Parts: sequence; C-alpha cells; structure tokens
Amino acid sequence: MKFSILIAHYNNWNYFQECYQSIQNQTYQDYEIIIVDDSSTDNSFQNLKELASKDSKIKLFQNSVNKKVGFTKRRCVEVASGDICLFVDPDDKIVSDALEVIYNTYKTNHAIIATYSKIQLIDNKSKELGDFKFSKKIKNNNSYFFNINFEIAHLFSFKKSYYSKTVGINETLTSAVDQDLYMKLYEKGEFYFINNFQYLYRLHDKGVSQDKSKKNILSSNWNTVLLETCKRRGITKLYGKEINQIENLSKFIFKKENTIIKKLLRKFI
Repeated sequence: MKFSILIAHYNNWNYFQECYQSIQNQTYQDYEIIIVDDSSTDNSFQNLKELASKDSKIKLFQNSVNKKVGFTKRRCVEVASGDICLFVDPDDKIVSDALEVIYNTYKTNHAIIATYSKIQLIDNKSKELGDFKFSKKIKNNNSYFFNINFEIAHLFSFKKSYYSKTVGINETLTSAVDQDLYMKLYEKGEFYFINNFQYLYRLHDKGVSQDKSKKNILSSNWNTVLLETCKRRGITKLYGKEINQIENLSKFIFKKENTIIKKLLRKFI
C-alpha cells in the first residue's frame, strides 16, 4: 500500500522544514511526497527544488500563476500515484507513526474508504496548546450529515480510487476545500475515526483561524460547499425550510444542530 502525502504550498518554506522532517520520521516508508507550489513569491520554490533534488520521494510541481488552494489541492490529487492520499498543510506536522497506524486501519477494515483522527494544536514554536475538541466518531450513510461541527478533520486519508468516483475538489474554492472533499467522499463509502493524535495543527497569525477577513471568506466558501452538497443529495428542504430561502446555510445548519437537545443526543452516538 503506497501513500501519497499531498502538500499545497505557498510561501511557507520556514514552517515546511518541520513538516518535511515529520514526514521523514515516519515508521512506514512506502510513500511519495507530492508538492504543488502555488507560484510562491519568496524563495520557497528554489529551496523546494534543491530539496527535491536530494530526495527521490519528492515529486515537485508549480502552478504557472497563483491559482489558490482549490485548484492546487485538486492538482495534488490528480498527479498522485499512491493508493491512499492524505493532505498535510506545509505549516503543520504529523506524528511519527501516522502512516503505519493508517496502513493497519485499512488492512483490518476493508470496507472503509477514508480515515480521520484527533488533532493536537501547537503554536508557532511547536509548543503544544491542547487538543481540538470536536473530532469524534460519526455515523456513516446519513444524507443530512454536513460536518457542521467539524467532527471530521485532519489527519484525513482517503482511497484515491473512491476520489475518482467523485467530480473532484472544486477548483474555484479559496477555502473550505477540505470540507468539500469530506462531503464528496462521505457520499461514496464509510469513514473510520482513529481515536488518537496523528496531526499537529499550527496556530499562528497567518492562519485562517486568526484572521477575520479570511473567516468571512471561509464562511462564504463553506456556504457554497453546503449548497452543492444539498444539490448532489437531492435535498431541497432543511428543518422545514426551502434551501433557496436560507440566506446563510452554514449558520442556519449550525444553529439547528447545536440546540441543547441536539448536543445531548450527539454524546450518545
């Protein structure tokens, strides 16, 4: 079983060095590293070229112009040759046995098409800040599951053969790309929650979580993802209201899914 570790890169060389080291440290070594650089404006691409010349596992590509994250992540999957794909952001890291644990999970659970795990939060110096509280086991085969509470998150892996059965990542998205990927694959088969930490997610001042303008764009893109998801699933109404009458679908679903009763019910899933 070969893994394709997918990295959509843009002006992130400093943090990427830690990311790369965490990949090199993997206990399971049958993998390739697909890096698509989105026309970086600093010296990142030259550094990546030098690194790729020393490591045959790295397959390096560059967009001719800046195409944003949707296009770049879609291209990552398209050029991947592995059986299992997983995205790692260039400023984040993975734990040393991540690939081995995922490999064993697929080997013992033949029906699953994707895995996801718990997340450890870190700061710009890689100091641990605690864990991401929302990752949890979900129910499969639920047409009204939208990942509105972020139960599915990194480290997310998926069988490329099942990705090929979807229309692929929406290349026009500038954020919410992971949500788009999750929803499309969720419709194709079973997901499995690996209940341990596999991913170290970095919080810093350039991240979406720390930038209000990026949060607004994320909300808009996520709304697009949800509308497309409802269309694919043939959903025209949610909670008795016509989809086309809901101004902000993500906020609407979030509110409906986070009543006291809904929160209590989720504890017993």
